Amino acid sequence: MTHHNLKHHFNLDNQKFIVHNIRLLEDMGLTKIETLPFSARILIENLARHMDSDIIQWSDIVNTVKFYETDSEASQLIAFYPSRVLMQDFTGVPAVVDFAAMRDAVHAKGADPKKINPLVPVDLVIDHSIQVDHFKEKNSFFLNAQKEYERNKERYQLLKWAQKNFDNFRVVPPESGICHQVNLEYLATVVTTKKTEEGLLAFPDTLVGTDSHTTMINALGVLGWGVGGIEAEAVMLGQPYYMNLPKIIGVNFIGKPQKQITSTDIALFVTELLRKENVVEKIVEYTGEGLKYLTLTDRATIANMSPEYGATAGFFPVDEQTLSYLIKTNRAGTASLVDAYCRTCGLFNTHDNNIRFSRKIDVDLSLIETSIAGPSRPQDRLSLSEVKQKVTKIFDLGNRKTVLINPENKPQALTHGSIVIAAITSCTNTSNPYSMVGAGLTAKKAVEKGLTIPWFVKPSLSPGSRVVLDYLKDSGLIKYFEELGFNNTGFGCMTCIGNSGPLAPVIEEAIKKNQLDVMSVLSGNRNFEARIHQDVKGNFLMSPILVVIYAIAGKMDIDLHTEPLGISKEGFPVFMSDIWPSAEEINQYVEAYVHEKFFRDQYAHIFKGDRLWQELEVSEHTTFKFDDASTYIRKPPFFKNFSMDVPKMMEIKNARALLVLGDSVTTDHISPAGAIPVDYPAGKYLVEKGVKPWEFNSYGSRRGNHEVMMRGTFANIRIKNKLISQTGGWTLKFPEIEKEYIFDASQKYQNQNTDLLVFGGKEYGSGSSRDWAAKGPSLLGVKAVIAVSFERIHRSNLVGMGILPLIFQKNESFESLNLKGDEIFEIPSLDQIRPNSRLTVTALKNNTKISFRVVVSLNTDIEMDYIKNGGILAYVLRQMIKD
Repeated sequence: MTHHNLKHHFNLDNQKFIVHNIRLLEDMGLTKIETLPFSARILIENLARHMDSDIIQWSDIVNTVKFYETDSEASQLIAFYPSRVLMQDFTGVPAVVDFAAMRDAVHAKGADPKKINPLVPVDLVIDHSIQVDHFKEKNSFFLNAQKEYERNKERYQLLKWAQKNFDNFRVVPPESGICHQVNLEYLATVVTTKKTEEGLLAFPDTLVGTDSHTTMINALGVLGWGVGGIEAEAVMLGQPYYMNLPKIIGVNFIGKPQKQITSTDIALFVTELLRKENVVEKIVEYTGEGLKYLTLTDRATIANMSPEYGATAGFFPVDEQTLSYLIKTNRAGTASLVDAYCRTCGLFNTHDNNIRFSRKIDVDLSLIETSIAGPSRPQDRLSLSEVKQKVTKIFDLGNRKTVLINPENKPQALTHGSIVIAAITSCTNTSNPYSMVGAGLTAKKAVEKGLTIPWFVKPSLSPGSRVVLDYLKDSGLIKYFEELGFNNTGFGCMTCIGNSGPLAPVIEEAIKKNQLDVMSVLSGNRNFEARIHQDVKGNFLMSPILVVIYAIAGKMDIDLHTEPLGISKEGFPVFMSDIWPSAEEINQYVEAYVHEKFFRDQYAHIFKGDRLWQELEVSEHTTFKFDDASTYIRKPPFFKNFSMDVPKMMEIKNARALLVLGDSVTTDHISPAGAIPVDYPAGKYLVEKGVKPWEFNSYGSRRGNHEVMMRGTFANIRIKNKLISQTGGWTLKFPEIEKEYIFDASQKYQNQNTDLLVFGGKEYGSGSSRDWAAKGPSLLGVKAVIAVSFERIHRSNLVGMGILPLIFQKNESFESLNLKGDEIFEIPSLDQIRPNSRLTVTALKNNTKISFRVVVSLNTDIEMDYIKNGGILAYVLRQMIKD
């Protein structure tokens, strides 16, 4: 049999479409489509459509059907071809730099540089660079945007060069919105069409993205997830994304949410639950009668947080809500095609299915409470009623010496537990009009009662698209935000990714001098330690409504149910319940003020950019001219002296431990995105290059410069290396037992030709899909990471950079083996490894030897090839030059 058996035609508005209709598998007696999860159906269609290649055979389709019908425990490898790639600028700049360097490498071998070109459509949205430098001024957005261009001119010139010189490469300029919200509101088509020799082909829109929250698009019925930047580059170059078929877990929503419950409350509840259920490397598919009570933007909040609950994706199949959202966002024509295609091909959810999942988890929406999460992990949910008690206990507020900072004798003093940052931020929640209107109405009621925000709170409003500001202006709600201090600070990720900007000097000085434990509240998706601001100890995720309320309260140690937020202008106490808007109020405003016109107008010229973008001058050359004097964009060393010969991989010998880390080490710990300390190696490098400390910008903005990024690897000021008692980017250099910055120690080891290992605990590499969290260790000389477990994307990134991920055997860890970190390590027989095989690691010290077994955490034979080639890009480059 061939894929031609699944080819089918249908007509819509006098247009004939070719499809690969998986319903025809029923006619062949292979399966009952209605029993397969919708996400599995999309994977099967993808296989069927790409069977022309030598890589995918008919047996792959048959085996995939059997895998999901029988809930097989056997590993099943497939080649998945996403229809497009989504990027943001923090991860996109390194990818473009790599592409430019690959063009140079191809040119040096006498081949055409244009061989290096995206073969699938790529959209890069510039959203990660704008910071909250200005916030209370009326023109805060303009001032922040102006400063953004001053800081990032070189990076933006590179991206504009790529837009001009690469095919299939579109750039959404700065000040347009957050990539995931722009994707949801405009870029995603749900069903894609492509002209072929046979006619117009229609197929499901699928994607991978270089940001872990790419999963947000699953709310729209588009299957997609975050991958490492290195993997994304391979997909851009026409390589399939190789993956083991994921188990698909059904989350069955039952019941109806209580009226005051927000999508954030549901997402935090689901995150806590699914983390406990261990859905890592699985697809979660949402089902059940409760779906009808969730708007599409409610679903987007839940899907966005898939990385936080560990799933590859949190998928919502196409249904009437999908079509309604497409129409409301000026995509009525798209909605008609989606409706016809999905009903024809068995991809429309009529909610009367009898799907067989690998496992099913019931969630009663009616039992969900108003919640927040923190202080440092998204899965650590706190019901609102227990926040005061838990925060007081976590930070020992009841036993701390009273410290009151109040330089101007204001009504409230800065002290332990005070909130210094309150940010309505992130696509997670600003994509939801009900959440944003709810927060606006809360601000309106607060202002009308005469409430204000304490002097030490830094408020900001950072919508994920310009549409949000349109309906807030149209409804008149923006003026109440502004009266409280929530001025529009920009259209980008901002505080959610750590671009919260500086606190007032008097506040920063008070925090440091008095060692205050201060807090942030935000409507984001991540709250890892030191992520939001390096001086902030506790970070709490919550709905935009609660951000407004906590900002007014000014502290976390308050019982919002029983204690007043403040005193009204009439002299009466004002409680949370007095300013919380009703569901009916919110619905009325959304219906009245969220118009299709706003989406049409804002996205009509989305790729054009503002005056600042249009004035950027760039070269037209097919190769990029790297400037050796630049501190933003440098030619990376990955292809230096590139050889067509695959290097031999025999053993790791006489290796040392560079770091020994605990559980839940995030990619933020490994490769921070925020501020660059002046006294750390990256800061010293920039000073040597003539950069003033106030011009450092952030690590994230300098990801196009490997010199900064390798010095910033493991340089998070809160990372805890167990080899040394001091927190931060330090280690002990052996055998001298000298305290060194991690970068400095790595350079000394490399000068001595000493291989390096990193040891970790559970969930090593959780968090953002940060390619520099693998590139950095590679440049430091790390050959392998040995951990109790890895997060999916980071493990793939390590493989993509040629670093071997190894897993301790069950119930073993660095501590249980009584290792100290000062041993010499050996790992022989690397030329014999196979996916999921075993290796023996030997630790030598003072004539004693400890040997232990580890699992080779490679899933496929192709990952073996990547490791042998020194990484995925070297592998692809060798293939392309050969061709």
